[in-house]
Amino acid sequence: MTRIAVSIINYKTGDMTIAAVRSVLDALGDLAAEVVVVDNASGDGSDDRIAAWIAEIGDNRVKLVRSVTNSGFSGGHNQGMAAAPGADFYLILNSDALVRPGFFAPLLAAAEADPQLGLIAPRLEWEDGEVQASCFRFQGILSEMARAAQSGPVSRLLRAYKVPIEMPPEPDQIGWASFACILLRGEMVRQIGPMDDGYFLYYEDSEYTLRATRAGWRVAYVPEARAVHFRGGSGPVKAMVRERKRLPVYYWRSRTRYMRQACGPLGPLLANLSWMAGRAIAHSRRLVGKPVPPANKAEWRDIWTNILTPLAPAPETRK
Repeated sequence: MTRIAVSIINYKTGDMTIAAVRSVLDALGDLAAEVVVVDNASGDGSDDRIAAWIAEIGDNRVKLVRSVTNSGFSGGHNQGMAAAPGADFYLILNSDALVRPGFFAPLLAAAEADPQLGLIAPRLEWEDGEVQASCFRFQGILSEMARAAQSGPVSRLLRAYKVPIEMPPEPDQIGWASFACILLRGEMVRQIGPMDDGYFLYYEDSEYTLRATRAGWRVAYVPEARAVHFRGGSGPVKAMVRERKRLPVYYWRSRTRYMRQACGPLGPLLANLSWMAGRAIAHSRRLVGKPVPPANKAEWRDIWTNILTPLAPAPETRK
């Protein structure tokens, strides 16, 4: 049985993907492993460069899967995991990430010490070693108000609903952890099924962790295992959030889908009303001469994306 299967998606990031694979091979040592690179229909020739590099290194642990469509984050990693059935553990790894030396031993030690750990998250950090926020509370109705209000008294009142957690987190605070780099127990994957490919990008990691925890599995943060995450290798959303630009429609589809799955049939509606209440609070700052914290461009409209059909499949993966 394969001990560890590593899934990495390439989407027009050939050089970064090769660097990510190199870091994995260096860190694996003599562990039994398989590394699956899924090219998500890049169309830029990067899949051919990766195939040539794999042939050049002659390491039979590495293989390339060429997807016929861009199936997004969930769909791509589902193909990666399906290419290595029966693995004890699956490492989901972004192409814009590198694992540090000694990466695997602490994760495996934690997993073997507690058989109920289904998701084991390493420390994500910048290249200079500064820690990144990678553990979070689950998004919910009141977290949307907290996100939209961005006002001192309300933010303090709703601090228990703020999604990012201060690092390092307390174990009982963690709802979910970033899937930029995370170890999944194979037994859990086989029990709860693959990731939901109704998500193209974003929210799929929180949904999968929510599904896992509802099935009795737990998530842990193991900072002794370290990975560099450069962020933004094949997607612009984080930069767009910082610059308050209009976000892609797939982001809002994912948000609506998640709120339906996490909070029930009225979840998307209640989340939107909560966000609107938060924005009203934000605008009330004008009454005391304070500036209004900005939202993303057209967010008031985009939050209603797919409100009537929250579980519709992502168009990018629709047959």
